[in-house]
Amino acid sequence: MDHHVSRRTEILTNHLLRRAPPPTSVLQPHRCLSYSPPELSNEFAFDLREMRRLMDGHNLEDRDWLFSVIVQSALFNRRERAGRIFVCPDYNQSMEQQREATMRRIEYLVERGVFRGWLTGEGPAEELRKLALHEVIGMYDHSLYVKLGVQYFLWGGAVKFLGTKRHHDKWLSATENYDMKGCFALSELGHGSNVRGIETITTYDSNTGEFVVNTPCESGQKYWIGGAANHATHTIVFSQLYINGSNQGVHAFIAQIRDSDGNICPNIRIADCGHKIGVNGVDNGRIWFDNVRIPRENLLNSVADVSPTGEYLSAIKNVDKRFAAFLAPLTSGRVSIAATAVYISKISLAIAIRYALTRRAFSITPNGPEVLLLDYPSHQRRLLPLLAKVYAMSFSANDLKMMYVKRTPKSNKAIHIISSAYKATFTWNNIRTLLECREACGGQGVKSENRVGLFMGEFDVQSTFEGDNKVLMQQISKALFAEYVACQKQNKPFSGLGLEHMNKPLPVIPSHLTTPTIRSSEFQIDLFHLRERDLLRRFVEEVSEYQSRGESKESAFILSYQLAEDLSRAFSERAILKTFIDAESTLPAGSLKNVLGLLRSLYAVISVDEDASFLRYGYLSTENASAVRKEVPKLCAELRPHALALVSSFGIPDAFLSPIAYNWLDSNSWSSQL
Repeated sequence: MDHHVSRRTEILTNHLLRRAPPPTSVLQPHRCLSYSPPELSNEFAFDLREMRRLMDGHNLEDRDWLFSVIVQSALFNRRERAGRIFVCPDYNQSMEQQREATMRRIEYLVERGVFRGWLTGEGPAEELRKLALHEVIGMYDHSLYVKLGVQYFLWGGAVKFLGTKRHHDKWLSATENYDMKGCFALSELGHGSNVRGIETITTYDSNTGEFVVNTPCESGQKYWIGGAANHATHTIVFSQLYINGSNQGVHAFIAQIRDSDGNICPNIRIADCGHKIGVNGVDNGRIWFDNVRIPRENLLNSVADVSPTGEYLSAIKNVDKRFAAFLAPLTSGRVSIAATAVYISKISLAIAIRYALTRRAFSITPNGPEVLLLDYPSHQRRLLPLLAKVYAMSFSANDLKMMYVKRTPKSNKAIHIISSAYKATFTWNNIRTLLECREACGGQGVKSENRVGLFMGEFDVQSTFEGDNKVLMQQISKALFAEYVACQKQNKPFSGLGLEHMNKPLPVIPSHLTTPTIRSSEFQIDLFHLRERDLLRRFVEEVSEYQSRGESKESAFILSYQLAEDLSRAFSERAILKTFIDAESTLPAGSLKNVLGLLRSLYAVISVDEDASFLRYGYLSTENASAVRKEVPKLCAELRPHALALVSSFGIPDAFLSPIAYNWLDSNSWSSQL
């Protein structure tokens, strides 16, 4: 007993006086872990600047300028860890504080001319600059990105593209300078994706020359309207337009909801949507209109107009085409969201891969060194296929942006379909990438300062806003159905949407696949073509079969949802692969092209391995599917030496990553807490 009391007294004394415990024969000294920068042991086999040029595609200098603008200001929550500066919003702040911080950052960016030309500029160069800077902002904070997206892409885009000169002269410059704050009231409590079903009603009073906007029921309240809760003074309100008792469909109007002092206008009611799982720096609100009167001139009239006497006028007689024209501003949002999702995936992969190049776990020999995480084949398998996907999607995002800024009336349909496909595919992939990177970083992935875990809550909403992903993918299948039926009925070749391969003979897949065959771009695109054309045929046949049994066309589409989902995935993945192959083909022989070839092959084989369609419908035998699967770890192993170079080529500043991407020992040391 005395021995135990004495021993406990000694331990407590050592603890209180911070004495080191005396050495014992049981505990032996062990060498502590040390941090070694991955650059010391990883050589770069290709030109990182050239790879970044390919990945970013445009406006590199503008991007770097805005990176610097953000990093230099204390408004962006600069903090030092282990001798490096990092910037990241403080998500520990209350919802109100986050909203105030978002507004202060916007004012700072306005003063530095970031938004110059975002609405008043014309031409592809101005639009590409806008997209590039908006992507950089999204890499810093999703709330800031969304708030500006509402102002410039939705509100401002609607005024610019749905309005005419009278609207441009009155609103565009004030919007661009952020002197006037707008929002975009489309979604309602009862209707989100089904825009045709919105319940807000607008009628025309020819006696006063005014429109009267009304929320007829609770399900018709405008919901999730970014900017409405606190800051917006005006809104684009989408509603059903009734002229002389006849419904002319959904139209867009400008309505004032606050005065210049921030007071809510008469006959307007506004409520806050409340706290969210992320993006709390955006003041999402709900709006009710109680017979609000607005001038006739507030109808955005590039698509349709109403004369002073109440006559409805539109050059677009087809109701469906007129409806599509009113939703045109959403296309720019989908283009931006798709591209930004790729950049968030880049940040998370850069963090996780850099961490995996310096963090060790377990020894495979007695008393041997612990193994780097990225030297485990299983860790390569969880991260490097996602890296290949991000490279593939970068090429596709750039291609989509070029299509958008060079759009013509003829190309608008294709842009709508492709932007819908990419928005859904890229945002889904981003959520999966964030989850995998969070887990790959272990406990460090849970820390807020390391960004990846927080990104999951911040960016999850991308699968819902600007079009629910499932709904968007169903739209793609319907569009492909229409193309197929039209070509068959008119006996004409397929043209557009990348469907020209449908005019060629059916691809033949070799009965025995070897590594050279599996890695050839010709085999890969043939296999993707085979899947897409067969699924399209099957989808058309299944819908037609349901119709022959008496189902309506819409009901037949609903019942064929499984094939519709398989088809839309096949369309999207084929488009991504084709864009990758086209980009690769422009490069001269050399190390950069060789590495891209490995990435392209990994993208192709992982897409095949993850889609049961290839086995379900017999595009591959079980033996060939097994051969494709075996290429995945081989390609991962070949890409492992290039992992650091590939994430360094993203061109993301250190400050936009996180402490675990660098010296995670020093950033967690006791001295760093003092």
